[in-house]
Amino acid sequence: MPYPVVWQMGVAPSHMMCWRGPTGETMTPDISGGVDNFVTEMDRAVTGATLGTLALFVALWLVMTETMREGVIPGVRTTMLDILGPVFLTLMVGFVLFAAVIIIGPWGGIRLGGPEASPTYSYPAYFAMFFSAGIAAGIVFWAPSEVLFHLTSPPPFVAAEAGTAAVADGALRAVFFHWGVSAWAAYVAIGIPIGYYAYNRGAPLRVSTLLLPFVGNENLSHPLAKIVDVLAVFATIGGLSTSVGFVSNQFLSGVQYQWGAQTTGLDTFLLVAGLTVIFTVSAVTGVKRGIRRIAGVNAALFLAMALLTLLLGPTAYILTNGSAALVGYLVSFVQLSFAGLGGGSWFDSWTLFYWVWWFSWAPFAGLFLAAISRGRTLRTVAATGVFATAGATLAWFGIVSSTALQLQTSGTADILAVVNDGGYAVAGFPLFGSLPLGELLLFLFMALIITWIITSADTSTLTVAILTTEPSTAPGTGSRLFWGLLQGGVGFGIVILGAGQGLQSAAVITGGPFGLIGLVGIVGLAVELYRTDTDGQSIAASAFGGSDD
Repeated sequence: MPYPVVWQMGVAPSHMMCWRGPTGETMTPDISGGVDNFVTEMDRAVTGATLGTLALFVALWLVMTETMREGVIPGVRTTMLDILGPVFLTLMVGFVLFAAVIIIGPWGGIRLGGPEASPTYSYPAYFAMFFSAGIAAGIVFWAPSEVLFHLTSPPPFVAAEAGTAAVADGALRAVFFHWGVSAWAAYVAIGIPIGYYAYNRGAPLRVSTLLLPFVGNENLSHPLAKIVDVLAVFATIGGLSTSVGFVSNQFLSGVQYQWGAQTTGLDTFLLVAGLTVIFTVSAVTGVKRGIRRIAGVNAALFLAMALLTLLLGPTAYILTNGSAALVGYLVSFVQLSFAGLGGGSWFDSWTLFYWVWWFSWAPFAGLFLAAISRGRTLRTVAATGVFATAGATLAWFGIVSSTALQLQTSGTADILAVVNDGGYAVAGFPLFGSLPLGELLLFLFMALIITWIITSADTSTLTVAILTTEPSTAPGTGSRLFWGLLQGGVGFGIVILGAGQGLQSAAVITGGPFGLIGLVGIVGLAVELYRTDTDGQSIAASAFGGSDD
């Protein structure tokens, strides 16, 4: 690599991708070579190790399915959580504190790219892209159903009889806890250090850049750095492909429930293939022409769906129950965050699993956050990446989950009976179908399922392409096509093979180390910021002199 490069997505005249050299000159990639370019620009170590790991997983699953499903993967996951569980719980609290320190502390005024850098995207587009990418279609999949699970099996901090209205507040509080600021804080812990090193230190835009303070910019091609990038790619593919499989199942299960149409393997193939084509094309066209626009559509659908549900659903109940659960969540946040340290099956099954799941998404979401944040201050990145996104997430769960609780406990709709017959994937269909304008809400709900997975998959594809391309080269069309098609293929495969839970668990196992890597990242960033500022000034002078966006 002749000199450090910093990628900026979507700012070239072609709207594809460009990168800047050390003097700030804009350089556009040559993407005309297609397959030839894919081979020459490939980071062979990262690509080979990733494909080898995936091939090994598939081979072992085919040869010894039951052993993998019931023994090896659950055993490794359980052992990891038993040994490192207290560490993961503590790390997540540390990541939230890191975001708070960036927002209220002196470092928040540092601007990614230097004092004169300006944001590439408007703030609404910036928020929509990260919010759409960072939490995936799980927000649509679980909002109608997860709270009902807690209704029938109350968390240990809820002193009420299962299935009664008295459990509702605690059930929603549990959902808030697992999908709130903690989830998003893991992304910021990865994203802010990468963004700072890339835009203010001239390092490549890669997850392994987190190691810069410890190995130096010139040693970021060290085997240890390659291992970090391989783990990041595998965790990203595992998490995204699992989501594609789950969402496809949700969509087709909904069609079967709502209209009685029997679905087949061909239907699954056609749906996954259609999704793959759309998100791959979006990734190929780049951030400005593809990802940004689809994220905008997704955000608009999300807002419309939330407002309609609030107005057409049990509005008073949503506001009262949602407010009570939110206050309870904020008041008990510290207690809930550390409650799992004493062990307990509920915290092991729910909290620890969620924390490591968010860790597995952190490399992809954090890298994407860094990529689109040039020109933003660290304060804006942290406030947006944790609190603005968490606020929108909690509002959605407060509206949809409260509606599910009210319909179930009042007897207006027996959502649990439908779930018992068709699984949690269909919970949203009796929920929205029971409200006024139910047909419209169901149409919007199904559209939101599609747009949400696309907005996660296209950014995932672009992120994986970045990580598997040589640091001095921007990924071209061939690379984006390959990784988009591969993720879609893996998503279809796990549905057909029934390997969804296995790959999800494998991604969780891979994600565990990223909790520790995130700690390395924020410790290294603190050391780096104390050493010197981008312009060689004292950190205090630069930070306090910086301005917000």
